[in-house]
Order: sequence, then structure tokens, then C-alpha cells
Amino acid sequence: MKISMILMMLAFFTGALAQPENRPVSDQRGAQGQFKIDGDKNIYMLTYFRQRYPTRIEIDSTGKIIEVPLPDPMLIAKLHIALSIDGRNWTALNDGNPVWDNWMRDPYVRRGPDGLWRILSTGGGGRGANRELGPSCTYITSKDLIHFQVEGPLPLMKDVRNDEGRLAGNIWAPEWFYDEKAQEYMLFWSSSFQDAGWKESRIWYCKTRDWKTFTPAKPLFEPPYSVIDGTLLEYEGVYYLFHKEEEFGEKTGERRAIRLATSKALEGPYMIIEGPLNKGQIVPVITEGPTVEKDPVKPGWLLYYDYCMTNRFGVSYSPDLINWSVEEDVSFPSEARHGCVSILKPEEAKKLMEAYPGKQSDE
Repeated sequence: MKISMILMMLAFFTGALAQPENRPVSDQRGAQGQFKIDGDKNIYMLTYFRQRYPTRIEIDSTGKIIEVPLPDPMLIAKLHIALSIDGRNWTALNDGNPVWDNWMRDPYVRRGPDGLWRILSTGGGGRGANRELGPSCTYITSKDLIHFQVEGPLPLMKDVRNDEGRLAGNIWAPEWFYDEKAQEYMLFWSSSFQDAGWKESRIWYCKTRDWKTFTPAKPLFEPPYSVIDGTLLEYEGVYYLFHKEEEFGEKTGERRAIRLATSKALEGPYMIIEGPLNKGQIVPVITEGPTVEKDPVKPGWLLYYDYCMTNRFGVSYSPDLINWSVEEDVSFPSEARHGCVSILKPEEAKKLMEAYPGKQSDE
């Protein structure tokens, strides 16, 4: 192993990467406090799964892949829910345990215009799941986030082949966006035709009106870097595509972090906004799984993401969706990964607290 790679690994384990200082353990536990509903104010809901990665992948100057072991790996790929009043301090329901005993990774949980919660997740089928249809994601519905219905796998890349006639190897972090003008849903996700899902990955999309028939998949975002974990927000006629740049190794340097691209049309083209960090990024490395929502405390927005290699969650604030600063005084459930933030009415939050009792209370 070359000296430069050894130094890279040493930098990671000594905390030299450009990340905010680790919060105390209690600040990442969330489930330990008492949650109180504040009158008729809306409640923020974080849905997520839990994980501590077993290894961190690195690439040396020759292109060789090296897996660096990480301590105490863990995976609970099931749906978890946490609640918050201020969007910064969160209480996990069910004492931090899953609220549903079904496989779910990268859960995107949002309420549709018909009031139904529509959930997409990685894990309906990976590489080689179906030689004719390719990989799939999982589609789930719920009326109340207490009772769930698995609608089935969605092989969204089944109509796409690369120049060599191969199917894609993965569908990662699928999400959906409702286009009010067209009155249809756009589903989007990341896929790669390489031997690993993070290599030369692109954001793809398709559309549906009934969740039964889907248009053929097309590329949505093809930046000059590998990209995963896209999430969309529309505000005042502009579409904001937050995403993870997935580049790393000796040749590129550590570039695994969140970036932003914008467009005046839902289907693009999306233009990359050059952020102030690490030659274009908007939050520190190593981060992934962005989700964005209005700030309940002051005018502006909150961008959430997880520090996936150091097993903690983070959030940044922006007054304009362009300029972001890390919020330091925050607390999240332990090992929360790839969250999605939605807004609940107080009565909805109370029903969830009754369904998933624990140490939290609204007394």
C-alpha cells in the first residue's frame, strides 16, 4: 500500500477530515428525552433506518479498491420514526426501535396529494435479482403510518440497457415528486451499469399517474461526477436537486458530500451550483442522504444529511436555499441513516406516539 493511502486512512481515524466536531453521545440518542406537543404547532417527523458501516471503501492511485474496517458494525434496515418541534432536536418513537418489522433501507416517506403515504425504499431487488427485468425498489403505502401495505417491487430500469446490452445493477435511494401542473408523479433514483453501484452512477427518472404503469426510464441528471441520493424541492418556480457527489480516492481526493443543482423545469436540464466547500459542495464530507424542509423556527430552510462513516446525523440552515451553514446545537437518534423529513398535525403525532409508546410523552 502506498504511503499516500496510509496517510489518507490515518487522517480519517484522527478526525482530520473536514467535518464538524463530534457531538457528545447523548446528543445523538434522541430517544432518551421527553417529547411534548406544543399546542397546535405542526410537528416535524424524521423517518430513517439505522446503520454503522462495516467498512469504508478507498481507492489508491492505481485504481485498486481497499476496504478499511470500521468499528462495531450494525444494520437495522427497518423503518424508524422520530419527532421534533424545532427541526433540530429529535425524539425517537418506540424507544428507538423499528415501528414496522419489514426490510426497509433509504426510506422515502411522503404524503401524496390524495392523503396516502407513499413509501419508496432501496431493497426490492439488487444486482442479479431478475435477469430479464433488472433490479427493483420497494413500493409501500400507508394511510396512517401505523398500518402498512407492501404494494410490490418496481423494476424501474427494466427497459434500459447500456451499449453492451447489460441491465443496470442497482436502483438506489428512490424518491418521488408530485408534479401539480401535470398531475402526475415523477419517480427518480440512482443507477449504475458498473460492477458497483457507486461507480459512474447517474440520476434516472420515470413518470406515473396510477402507480401501476410507468414511463420508460430516462436520465435526469448526468454531472461530470458519479452521483447518488437525489432529492427534489420546488420553490417559486425553481427546482432544487440536492444530491451526493460520489467521488473519492487518491486521484480525486475525498469528495463524498452533498451538492446542489437547479432548474426551471422539473425534467431539467439541471445546472450545478458551485458551493463554497471542497470545490463546489455545500456541506462537509463524508455526508449523504439529503432531505430538505422549511425551518420551523425562523424564515429559511433546513437541509438534513448523515455523516455515514462516523454514525451521526447533521443539519444545515439556509435563508435562501443556496448559502448553507452547519447547525451545531442539534440532537438526533443514534445511528440514524438516510432520513426523510415530513410535517404532521399535532393530532397525527399523538396517534403515532400512542401507537409507538416509549419514554416520550406529551404530558
